[in-house]
Amino acid sequence: MERTLVLLKPDCVQRRLVGRVLARFEEKGFNLMAMKLLRVTPELARRHYAEHVQKGWYPHLEAFITASPLVAAIVEGPEAIRVVREMVGATNGLKAAPGTIRGDLGSSHQMNLVHASDGPEAAAREIAIFFKPDEIHAYEPTLECWFHAADER
Repeated sequence: MERTLVLLKPDCVQRRLVGRVLARFEEKGFNLMAMKLLRVTPELARRHYAEHVQKGWYPHLEAFITASPLVAAIVEGPEAIRVVREMVGATNGLKAAPGTIRGDLGSSHQMNLVHASDGPEAAAREIAIFFKPDEIHAYEPTLECWFHAADER
C-alpha cells in the first residue's frame, strides 16, 4: 500500500467540486486516511512549493493557493502515487485527457483543481507538511476484499 497527498485546491472548493473529486478516488478503491479543510498561509505555501519559490511565476501561485480554503487528504492504496496522478491528468485542464479530473472539470493551467504528490519522497515530505502523525487514521474498510485480491494488498 502506498500513500499520497492530495490537495483539492481553492478553485475546487469554490466551484463545489470537492465531493465529486473525492468520490472518484473512493470509487477507484482508494482509502482516505486523513482529511481536513484549511487555509494555506504564505509560510505554508513556501514550504510546500519550496522548489518553485524563486521562479518568476511563484507570486501568482502563492496568491492563488492562499486565496481560499483547500482540502488536504491522504489517499492510500496500491500504486496510489502513480494512479492518483494519472486520474488527476495533465497540469493544464485544456490539455488534460477526457476522463481525468482536470480533463473533465478543468480549464486552466494554474487553477487546476488538484495537487497530487509526484513520487514517494515528495509524498512523504508533503504528508508531513500538512498532517501530524496523530491525524492519520489507518483502517481497512470492510469492502477492501472486493477492490483488491488478497495477494495484491
